[in-house]
Amino acid sequence: MSEKELKIATKAIHAGQTPDPSTGAIMTPVYLTSTFVQSAPAEHQGYEYSRSANPTRTALEGNLAGLENGKHGLAFASGLAAENTLVHTLKPGDHILTARDVYGGTFRLFDKVWKKLGVSFTTINAHNLDEIKNGMQPNTKLVWLESPSNPLLTCTDIAAAVEIAHAGGAKVVVDNTFATPILQQPLSLGADIVVHSVTKYLGGHSDVVGGALITNDDELHEQIRFLQNAIGGVPGPMDCFLVLRGTKTLAVRMKQHCENARQIAQHLKSHPEVDRVFYPGLPDDPSHAVAKKQMSDFGGMVSVELHGDLERNRRFASSTKLFALAESLGGVESLINHPASMTHASIPKEEREKGGLRDTLMRLSVGIEDVGDLIDDLEQAIDASRDPSVSAGKLAG
Repeated sequence: MSEKELKIATKAIHAGQTPDPSTGAIMTPVYLTSTFVQSAPAEHQGYEYSRSANPTRTALEGNLAGLENGKHGLAFASGLAAENTLVHTLKPGDHILTARDVYGGTFRLFDKVWKKLGVSFTTINAHNLDEIKNGMQPNTKLVWLESPSNPLLTCTDIAAAVEIAHAGGAKVVVDNTFATPILQQPLSLGADIVVHSVTKYLGGHSDVVGGALITNDDELHEQIRFLQNAIGGVPGPMDCFLVLRGTKTLAVRMKQHCENARQIAQHLKSHPEVDRVFYPGLPDDPSHAVAKKQMSDFGGMVSVELHGDLERNRRFASSTKLFALAESLGGVESLINHPASMTHASIPKEEREKGGLRDTLMRLSVGIEDVGDLIDDLEQAIDASRDPSVSAGKLAG
């Protein structure tokens, strides 16, 4: 049976990997080597130097390509290393049209690094297709989307956005970190490049940092492969092994993440002290129809604001016991985050608010613990947030 015939849960375990031919080891070995012996100058077995290629990384790249139904996968030392390498395919004078509601590190990369080098960018509310159409410029080379977005969980109609971008001569990049290929496959919807922070759900255990790009475009792949080697932002073999271990359980983990997030979103939505809940799985969420059309489930991320001011919401985030107050997301353990002061602090307040990201918003990465325990934790934190004198310490469980 070919890989293309396999279901996604099977691909997660087998794509890109075969038993080690020398020993029969079922797990891909960690090739902790910097260089490879050659039989003669420039004659080798496909590997020369581990920055250029490493067998453990090759397995990971094949695995991620298989999961996204892509031809080519490229692994990097972080999600931002992947994004930075991709932007290196542009030249001064080129333009990126990007969603206003993106990860703060992506905005910082565009605004503080590439703008100085002559690559311009414009932010729009990308879930509004008219804004994509009106934002296109003659020099637009990339339309950069997150769907669901970080942290407002807005969903863009990817197929419709691709049609607009391609008509204007631009390629479409989709950051698929929140959905994962288990829930959504942007290449199948026409996107040109998929970006992942593999640190998150793909790794899944909060023990590795990494990034990836996946594409079906042969020419673009060759460009990025050259830049991957030339710039050198590659992951080590142990990092690759950890992500491969993570993807093996991705399908089963995502089922639990989604189920827990759905129950928590419903509970918070009905809570008398909650002002706003963002979760595309809620039937009245503005992104529900688009998400339902292009995703198989709605993910493990929920954003929330309690009634009251910033201090009340900060007390809420500081009072949880199971939800750890920390950056990142997508691990088996639950996390709570204050985007305005943490993951999205690099985006100016005015720009954040244009996209609807208020300072009072809290982002939940819902883990795979017992959902009753998680709901109880949120309830006690809401109770504690009412009283400014309460300063609940973080506990381990």
